[in-house]
Amino acid sequence: MPRIIPTRTPMAEQPAAERIHNFDEVPFGYTPEEAVAEASRCLLCKRPTCIDGCPVHINIVGFLELTAQGDFRGAINLIKESDALPAITGRVCPQETQCEQVCVMGRKYQPVAIGRVERFLADWEASQGEIPIPELAPPTAKKVAVVGAGPAGLTVAADLARLGHQVTMFEALHEAGGVLVYGIPEFRLPKAIVQREVNYVCNLGVSLIKDFVVGQTATLDELLAEYDAVFLGSGAGLPWFLDIPGENLSGVYSANEYLTRSNLMKAYRFPEYDTPIARGHRVITIGGGNVAMDACRTALRLGAEESVVVYRRSRDEMPARLEEIHHAEQEGIQFMYLTTPVAIHGDDQGRVKELECLRNELGEPDASGRRRPVAIEGSNFRIPADIVIMAIGQSPSPLIPRTTADLATKRDGVVIVDEATGKTSKQGVFAGGDVATGGATVILAMGQGRTAAAAIDEYLQTGVW
Repeated sequence: MPRIIPTRTPMAEQPAAERIHNFDEVPFGYTPEEAVAEASRCLLCKRPTCIDGCPVHINIVGFLELTAQGDFRGAINLIKESDALPAITGRVCPQETQCEQVCVMGRKYQPVAIGRVERFLADWEASQGEIPIPELAPPTAKKVAVVGAGPAGLTVAADLARLGHQVTMFEALHEAGGVLVYGIPEFRLPKAIVQREVNYVCNLGVSLIKDFVVGQTATLDELLAEYDAVFLGSGAGLPWFLDIPGENLSGVYSANEYLTRSNLMKAYRFPEYDTPIARGHRVITIGGGNVAMDACRTALRLGAEESVVVYRRSRDEMPARLEEIHHAEQEGIQFMYLTTPVAIHGDDQGRVKELECLRNELGEPDASGRRRPVAIEGSNFRIPADIVIMAIGQSPSPLIPRTTADLATKRDGVVIVDEATGKTSKQGVFAGGDVATGGATVILAMGQGRTAAAAIDEYLQTGVW
């Protein structure tokens, strides 16, 4: 039995005082020696619960054992049997609530830092030069269209290409990656790494067509006439607002627009990229998820003197990753908990001036399992602001359902799927990721992509719906 090492190997990162002035990645990653040391903490369980906690079912114990032995090539090859995007999942996957949460070591000590080792292996492979392509199955002559080149679409495309099918990805934007390129900031996920992973998928034989809006450039039915199956992985890009007075004032942004301008359109590199973006002195971000953390930390790096998060529950109920909250706190982000916005007030030029809020107390748990915020009557107060960013959620675009007959959706536009297969109500059409959930995590989207890929393969072989 391996020797028990109670605490995980620390990972160096940029000091907070330095990183708030740049968009460089915050953690530096493990050295080979650190990766071996951390992987050696694994107990090599006979019944590894960590694998069950992984949405794409990576052989975690297997790759940790190989890493501990110094066989980095074998370890990364094992990961890529289940995960085509390890450099991404190693960085943004919420391991603390998935594989690491059920790690046996975590019952008495700190769980193994599975994500950090995965990240190291992906980066090590890239440092070795050209990334090798696994052996592909013989061509089947079956054609599959993948709508959206985000995490779900990339996963489906990779899995189906390895099975010998001819896959074409249709991406609405001018860059592939979906939320990985427009939503997640450079300091959390460098775009060169996203491009590297996209290139890997394309090198499996997958075709990529960009600037192609399904529902406008071509309809879903037109794709079905040309392809044997279609996978919808078009994400959730329709932002939510609070429907409070003042949301039409200049200086109010959805997190989608704010982050897209900074990330995809490179506003953070002005004037090299001539993309305008508001750079407020006092920026307020409304919300408590990872998107809110990305927005408030971006605002700080764009020059905000104060970056404030307003959240209606307490810190314990925040859905953002603990690591992201911790990094935000280190960087001087101010948090106003138990606070609900009720109006935005402007100046005589129609620009944001103040955010009016109510104070809350926590009541009984609601359907999410978190305690419900209850407003305290008469507790109104105002916060000065010149930019307000809404980061409270999003829905799928209505474009594809609106132009497609027989595609069943929920009231919020989420496509209804069979969770076991990813099948939609329309024969030959499968879906997964945020278009089928309304907004979740990268790794859950990838897990749904893997499920759908297996079902698509079966459908292509049997013709049975």
